[in-house]
Amino acid sequence: MFLCVVFFGVVLSTEDTQPNIIYILSDDLGYADVGFTFGMVKTRVLDRMAAEGVKLTQHYVQQESTPTRGALMSGRYPIHTGLQHDVIYPGEPWGLPLDEVIIPQILKEYNYSTHAVGKWHLGMHRYKFTPVQRGFDDFFGYYLGAQNYNTHVNGGGYDLRNNFRDEKGILVDEVRRDLDGKYSTELYAKHTIDLLHKKKQEKTPFFIYLAFQNAHAPHMVPQHYIDKYSKDVWDENKKVFVAMVSAMDEAIGNITDTLKTLGFDKNTIVIFSSDNGANVNCVEHITSINFPYRGGKRAMYEGGIRSPSFIWAPGFLNSGKNDELIHVTDWLPTFWRLGSLNDKLKPNHPISTLPLDGFNQWDTISQRQSSPRTEFVINIDLEPVACGHKVPTLALRWKDWKLIIGNGGPPSGWYPAPEAPYNCSRSKQSYTELYNIKKDPYEERNVSRYHSNSDIVLTLTQKLLEYRRTMAKPKNVGYDPKSDPKLFGGIWVPWLDFKDGKPSVSGVKYVVKGFQQSLELDETNHINEVFLREYYGKESTKVYKSIWLQENQLKEEDLQQEKCWKENWKIDNN
Repeated sequence: MFLCVVFFGVVLSTEDTQPNIIYILSDDLGYADVGFTFGMVKTRVLDRMAAEGVKLTQHYVQQESTPTRGALMSGRYPIHTGLQHDVIYPGEPWGLPLDEVIIPQILKEYNYSTHAVGKWHLGMHRYKFTPVQRGFDDFFGYYLGAQNYNTHVNGGGYDLRNNFRDEKGILVDEVRRDLDGKYSTELYAKHTIDLLHKKKQEKTPFFIYLAFQNAHAPHMVPQHYIDKYSKDVWDENKKVFVAMVSAMDEAIGNITDTLKTLGFDKNTIVIFSSDNGANVNCVEHITSINFPYRGGKRAMYEGGIRSPSFIWAPGFLNSGKNDELIHVTDWLPTFWRLGSLNDKLKPNHPISTLPLDGFNQWDTISQRQSSPRTEFVINIDLEPVACGHKVPTLALRWKDWKLIIGNGGPPSGWYPAPEAPYNCSRSKQSYTELYNIKKDPYEERNVSRYHSNSDIVLTLTQKLLEYRRTMAKPKNVGYDPKSDPKLFGGIWVPWLDFKDGKPSVSGVKYVVKGFQQSLELDETNHINEVFLREYYGKESTKVYKSIWLQENQLKEEDLQQEKCWKENWKIDNN
């Protein structure tokens, strides 16, 4: 097990003061897309925060968006919440189960104000699945999993809104059509800064969940960010991607500057993470980088689940590095400990959660203690995933070992930057894979067939079978044509709570703010085609075919790419 934790100086105590908490979640950001990991992209603000804070070198998330967001909010593995399979696509009537008690509900019991900004992606078919009905005081962002950064449209429907409660406690769903044409990253930063100014007038601690859209497809960014890289990056697609990361970096800098200006920096804890690895499969151009880790988004390999992460808390922690095992489910119990002053404060009402999979990691981070976590379920998914595995797949990390039964990918290879002289993008897959992550973090050597490791394979297999017996049935429900935005004036709404164009449930007020522009609506109900058209425009049919061709490449090509990798990318794993 990794035990190196380095700190300098004296830290302040969280025993007597409730800290403000900001969790910043980026989208589809690769491990090497930031400067503080392998330096492929220079992110001035994030690099400085990581240097001033504590780098979390073994911080793990889930393989995709919805599973990670559900695990973060609930403190429970996706196999226990039913979110283990794929993601919520537009028009699908399912979400994080309502019996899950999530972070804002717990922190409100200790008098925190709670605010969500950016991407939700945990259900929106009924209002009770949306943020303000699940413990957040307010929400500014989008319900779905992706959209155009400027028009805020996905699949022919507009999705950018303010949700809050008015003076009578009525939930107001205010669709912000007046912000059509405004870049989402800048909108979310401004909204967060405005929140901080309001918080200055209050005495209660706050929790802000800030889920940026960057750097999920479609890749879009204002030209002035691209111009910064006109001489440094020659590939046009890569230039846009780097500029998107730079735009998020600048936005975070504006927020942290505000924290300092308002005097919040000494009593605020900021966590930065990505929801999964870089998306290097089923894309026209690979621009994001997990290198030198293997795989990417949707994969069980390190490139899919090891997140570039740090915690910045200048009033509580001094600079350092933490190599202990931390999982995204650990943040709920950690925040619970911080908000309750280690149980010194009693909640306003009793809190009863379902059995948590997360651990309180504050002492691990602040006191150099060993992590209470020795294992975590990477995932158990028995159904095929588009652009992902095609056979039942189970994966577990236990101490230094990782076992994968099924397919670790796709994506299964190592993906260097486009500028690199070699493009070794695929590798051979095996039905049983065992890696020693401490000795082989890039997962080059499958040692499952070594006789000396037979006991390890058996032990981890038994653990996975035990976890499988506790697994909830996946909550996925297919596309509902009644969700079509054309039925609601070109806007995505919680359609099962609407009748005759307005909410049919009590306690909700629906408002459209701004000029109602006409939308170019999709005429198809095939949700994959809707996504492809949003992402890739008029060439969607061509791209759709190329995606499935990519997934069915010959094994001989896989072997050639693996040979290419071994010959041309020599990395010292010792």
